[in-house]
Amino acid sequence: MPTPATRTEHDLLGEKAVHADAYHGVQTARALDNLPMSCVELRLYPNLIKAFAMVNFAAARANVDCGQFSADILKGIEAACQERMGAELLDQFRLDVYQGGAGTSTNMNANEAIANRALERMGHAKGRVPLLQPPRPRELLAVDERRLPLGAVKEE
Repeated sequence: MPTPATRTEHDLLGEKAVHADAYHGVQTARALDNLPMSCVELRLYPNLIKAFAMVNFAAARANVDCGQFSADILKGIEAACQERMGAELLDQFRLDVYQGGAGTSTNMNANEAIANRALERMGHAKGRVPLLQPPRPRELLAVDERRLPLGAVKEE
């Protein structure tokens, strides 16, 4: 069986190979390795993922108004968020619903997936533009543990 293509990403723990086609990044890859608990994946809760995208969408617009993002970056982020709100690429949310860390891994999964899709929409490779690489959007896109309850919407 051939080895899947990867890209190398970095965080405070060092380098890690991430599948080249994945929209998540290094922190989500580490959580996938370290936090398999129930085998129930986030992708099974599309309304939760949609809620994350809605918060990112609003935060990106607010940051443009505050001069933190350019209009070009906003276009990429908005397009990525709209895809998420339309339930596209749900397969990128493979974390276990019971993963630890008060939702940190879930938030980083949402952050990395939106940032990397925005990069593609802007014509860049995944994980390559420092402004959109996590953890920078953590502050600018409202990605933190306070956001997790906002996604607790009723599943149908």
